[in-house]
Amino acid sequence: MTSTPQPNGTVDPKKGPPSARAPPVVGINFGNSYASIAVLNKDGVPDCIANEDGERQIATALSYYGEEMYIGNQAKPQLVKNSKNTIVGFRNLLGKTSQQASHIKSVAAPISEHNGELAYTVHVLEPIPAPSIQPTPKGSHAPTPMQSPPPELAEPSYVSKTLTVSEVASIVIGSLVNSAADFLGQQIQGAVVTVPSNFSPEARAALRKSAEAAGVHVLQLLDDPAAASLAYSSLQNPPLNDRTTLVLDLGASSLDLALLSTKQGLVHSLASSHTPHIGGDAIDDKLVAFFAKEFTKKTKIALSPTSKEAADLRALSKLRLAVEHTKRTLSASPGAAACSVESLKDGMDFSGTINRLRFDIEMKPIYTAVTEAVVKLLESAGLDNALLDEVILVGGTALLPGLTSQLSTVLEESTLILSEIDPSQVLSRGAAIQAGLLASISPNDPLLAAFEEDCKALDAHVTTKTLGVYFPDEAIGAKEFIPIIVSETPLPARRTVSFVSHLDEKEGEQFVGLEIWEVKESVKVEKTKVEIEADEGEEEEEPEEIETKERTVEKETFLGSIKMPVVGSRASKKKKGPLQATVLVTIIVTADRSVEVMAHQRNSSTAPTTLRISA
Repeated sequence: MTSTPQPNGTVDPKKGPPSARAPPVVGINFGNSYASIAVLNKDGVPDCIANEDGERQIATALSYYGEEMYIGNQAKPQLVKNSKNTIVGFRNLLGKTSQQASHIKSVAAPISEHNGELAYTVHVLEPIPAPSIQPTPKGSHAPTPMQSPPPELAEPSYVSKTLTVSEVASIVIGSLVNSAADFLGQQIQGAVVTVPSNFSPEARAALRKSAEAAGVHVLQLLDDPAAASLAYSSLQNPPLNDRTTLVLDLGASSLDLALLSTKQGLVHSLASSHTPHIGGDAIDDKLVAFFAKEFTKKTKIALSPTSKEAADLRALSKLRLAVEHTKRTLSASPGAAACSVESLKDGMDFSGTINRLRFDIEMKPIYTAVTEAVVKLLESAGLDNALLDEVILVGGTALLPGLTSQLSTVLEESTLILSEIDPSQVLSRGAAIQAGLLASISPNDPLLAAFEEDCKALDAHVTTKTLGVYFPDEAIGAKEFIPIIVSETPLPARRTVSFVSHLDEKEGEQFVGLEIWEVKESVKVEKTKVEIEADEGEEEEEPEEIETKERTVEKETFLGSIKMPVVGSRASKKKKGPLQATVLVTIIVTADRSVEVMAHQRNSSTAPTTLRISA
């Protein structure tokens, strides 16, 4: 049975698994609010798969009602009438102490401490043993004594059940993996799980422990920004383009930014930031307040977002569930979106709408906070926005068009804002690609063990400045500095470039000289005023100031020079045209930062001229 890829890169669960030969490894994005799981199809392309209910975004929620246990999206509605037994937002509590978690709000089951670990206490219905039915004796003619009436059925009793955060995570991860195993038709042998880059070692260890307890062998805990970069790298053609990327992850409870430098397929983090309380929850709060005000206006029934009354809390929980659908509608369509709730409060139904313009006005403070965080991160990294090549959007909230428009105001027109991959599926798809790569490594290879242990030896050193050559005699066609190994290139690095040197008309052996420099690249900003012509009868307007940016190179450190012999030839077979020679220059920077420069003429038997520079 074959599968049919959907337009958004997902797989129709009715068509079956992508390939029976696909490696039984998956990528898991285990978010604080939602999770997703992806696998490589037969073409090596990651697909986000669905669970038994056809859902590809599965809520990280767990709820107990009587003897029933609900996991995922089935547990979210329990927040309305059974919030004390519903557990949400637990991933961010992994590896934390009660003091570290004091600022995290729990809208569901209360948080306590059990055996030194954060835990939840829920109440479940104690199962009642089935009554024993004895058969009637046969062959007895003795008078039957008066039978006593049957005992009354015992009242259902509830017992307390304590679940640590790790146990809750293990239950939810186990449900994800079981869905993937049913989809693939075979047991999962390993998984790459994404984690926020600001996760502490204790949180990483707790997440790994939860996954292993669920029967999942963790191949690697992959940072979210790296997973996002990997997902889009698979779409690059060629895939090894050098670029500087901003990963904007707008989750439910926080905004995570990461500035990445990709050189020859190796990714290095330049800077990152974590801003709590900016995300989907903040947008939900504003939408709930907007519709609560509209409900009060229509029905004259008071409903305040800050109320602590039981009836109001239940109504607000209903609204919070409904506005999730409203956000998705606004993300997908330019028109208005509805929000409908049956029996919102005092038996009154509610139905309201909000258009895109009004929504963007309400969310303007959040959009502004996001752009300010982006500008602050670029400034802290010393990177001008003109040097930023692309922005990757991650998280369902990042789909909102108003956010993209606001973001464009602080970026250059040349900066690409990437959303070809559904932002809610980016991380799981990137993790699936990494899982496929690790599955191809021999189990006995020590490199695989390094990934499993999150070994710091995998972190590469990078160059801090750009290395290149300058030809003082301007014999080369390019009269400016020519970069060869740019800054933030992971070490060791080796780059070779070729130049065509124009020589004197004198035949025979000649020389070409070049200098090796370490330079600092920056952006030069110039502001010019442009006069605006006014129409007849109108007052003249003030001159408009236009800002132009230009990349500049500033020499910093002279590393050495090379003078090499060359023999010129003419490009034309008719012995016409300028005399020239093709020069190859190779720069090698080792892991200990020593530099070796080699220069020689192409198609020449002469040994290359070499310059070695100590670290």
